Amino acid sequence: MQTNLREYIDQLRSEGYTVAHPEGEDPDLIDPGGAAVDTWREDYPYRERMSREEYEAEKYRLQVELLKFQYWTQDCGERHVIVFEGRDAAGKGGTIKRFTEHLNPRACRVVALNKPSDKEAHQWYFQRYVQHFPTWGEIVLFDRSWYNRANVERVMGFCTDDEYQRFMRQAPRFEEMITDSGISLTKYWFSVTQREQRTRFAIRQIDPVRRWKLSPMDLESLGRWDDYTAAKEATFQRTDTDYAPWTVIRSNDKKRARINAMRHYLNQFGYEDKDTSVVFYADPSIVAPAREVIGD
Repeated sequence: MQTNLREYIDQLRSEGYTVAHPEGEDPDLIDPGGAAVDTWREDYPYRERMSREEYEAEKYRLQVELLKFQYWTQDCGERHVIVFEGRDAAGKGGTIKRFTEHLNPRACRVVALNKPSDKEAHQWYFQRYVQHFPTWGEIVLFDRSWYNRANVERVMGFCTDDEYQRFMRQAPRFEEMITDSGISLTKYWFSVTQREQRTRFAIRQIDPVRRWKLSPMDLESLGRWDDYTAAKEATFQRTDTDYAPWTVIRSNDKKRARINAMRHYLNQFGYEDKDTSVVFYADPSIVAPAREVIGD
């Protein structure tokens, strides 16, 4: 397998690979013989993806429950933070979109921060995240979070070893303060296999309307798979706590990942008029505590 993604994609193009259904949410990479590339099957517990019909029906029912959850949150003044982490192209953004699709944006915000400004770079590291935290009745979803320091910054050399070690010492204490203040904190890690990640990157590069999703950082990260694995495992080892545990979502099948993430999240709470025929324990072959998961 080639390390250089540009060479990999150039090879796919020269061999006649294309993208099927580019106008859809989840397009496929098609090989020269007309068959869909099925790298998603690698080390995955299902042999078929969730069907579009089942997905749409389940998604609708769960989104109704998410609205009930939001009404309850506003009525009770609850505060919720959800952290979405994982490798590039693991499905974080698509899942966030389905979480928030029908929620009232006045009480639900998505936070996706750019690189820190000069001023922010000299603040306490967690400071620019705290200012986005929820107030009474709000839900805040972080599309990447303070864990940038433990993963992207660590692997790409954007922080010093002292900064990294300080983060790893402070993060559990920071999260204990969050939960102790009454804010619910849920941390998701979206897991994708290496070959499936490459397939998704290829789709982004070949399909012109998705090319914006493929950043120079993505290209740079492809040769650092093992480094990212080591960083992730260190993150789990040092920041997976009883009060702020990590939950891993196996996301080679994006539809199953989205459905099970929503179901897992809602099942934590005893909100009013909860429909237990829709909200129950997530599929354990897709969703698991980080301490039970080995590998990515």
